[in-house]
Amino acid sequence: MTQYILTAPLSLNADIKLPASKSISNRALVIHALSKGKILPENLSDCDDTQVVIEALRSHSNTVDIKAAGTAMRFMTAYYAATQGTHIITGTERMRHRPIAILVNALRQLGADIEYIGKEGFPPLRIHGKHLAGGILEIPGNISSQYISALLMIGPVLQKGITLKLTGKIISHPYIDLTLYTMRKFKAEAEWTTDNIICVKPKSYQPVPYYIENDWSSSSYWYEMLALCKDQKALINLEGLFFQSKQGDSIIKDIFEPLGIKTTFAPSTTDTTTTVTLTKTPCLTKKYEYDFTKCPDLAQTVVVTCCCLGIPFKFTGLASLKIKETDRIDALKKELYKLGYVIYDKHDDTLLWDGERCKALMQPIDTYEDHRMAMAFAPAAFTSSSLSINHPEVVSKSYPHYWEDLEAVHFKIKKT
Repeated sequence: MTQYILTAPLSLNADIKLPASKSISNRALVIHALSKGKILPENLSDCDDTQVVIEALRSHSNTVDIKAAGTAMRFMTAYYAATQGTHIITGTERMRHRPIAILVNALRQLGADIEYIGKEGFPPLRIHGKHLAGGILEIPGNISSQYISALLMIGPVLQKGITLKLTGKIISHPYIDLTLYTMRKFKAEAEWTTDNIICVKPKSYQPVPYYIENDWSSSSYWYEMLALCKDQKALINLEGLFFQSKQGDSIIKDIFEPLGIKTTFAPSTTDTTTTVTLTKTPCLTKKYEYDFTKCPDLAQTVVVTCCCLGIPFKFTGLASLKIKETDRIDALKKELYKLGYVIYDKHDDTLLWDGERCKALMQPIDTYEDHRMAMAFAPAAFTSSSLSINHPEVVSKSYPHYWEDLEAVHFKIKKT
């Protein structure tokens, strides 16, 4: 087992080039394939999840292993169902315990031929792809947006297109909007027609040049580092972000403002990418409450930040964390306890901390095959004299050069 022992620098003053957005990369790749384009989108992410999608789209094998990539499992299930050929799609042990019945049932209603090879409702799947009729579907709005995005993206190649009626509360709205935005860039006709109905017309995608912006989710760890760094003059420049980003996690700039981080956008001559500068301001927050329904992937970062800053919190909208790469609610409770913080959960969707402390165990942080556990806990080295992280290689899922970037800003990393 690989383990890193981290020592944080006394200050930060750095220019960081973030990885490309895997959320956009994975959407653009599937849509590009459906458009039958020849030139791949530019600035594709080099993370594991995106490489898995690239390999799945290029594979001539009937069996495709998407490993731990939940996005790939959902997107490629829909893609294979709507394109010619027979495929078996499988993944890691954890992936074989992540539910997919909602998507399979929806695809079957559209005419798909999909069967479970193992346990009903879970991968692996055998998919006999064909031209699908499409039509009108009614599904809950509180399911993972990846199910919804998977269905939307195949809409233009369905005979009748697709109309989705989302019932109840709609979560992760920004991710749905990101999918529709990317589809429209490839000339699809896809839009909300009411507050809960999305209509995609049966109009083929067109191949177009497409540039992928860098990843706002990855920026969150740099916000966290700056918040925990004690040098009030610390500064970080983040390159390659969009000012008018469609990424839901761009909300991180607003979330960290009450935690003492100011975000400034440099003027851009391209109206696309720009440099974002992060600086410190006084943190006056006594207790933090926030609903993460629209940005659940940011929760781990903010939870660890608040604990390390000594700011009690009540964070809601976390139900989807239970079925991510790991049960992130349980993992946060266990690992923060090692650092001396006693946090609680309620109703499987809320995390609470009233400031309760315990004796720090000085044990290594476990990462549970979850990239965001490693990246969210690493900045805690600013408040811990010696922080160890097990299986640090998990960051390759979304931010392969994370540790190299930390070393570049003078983190000391002892590798054992």
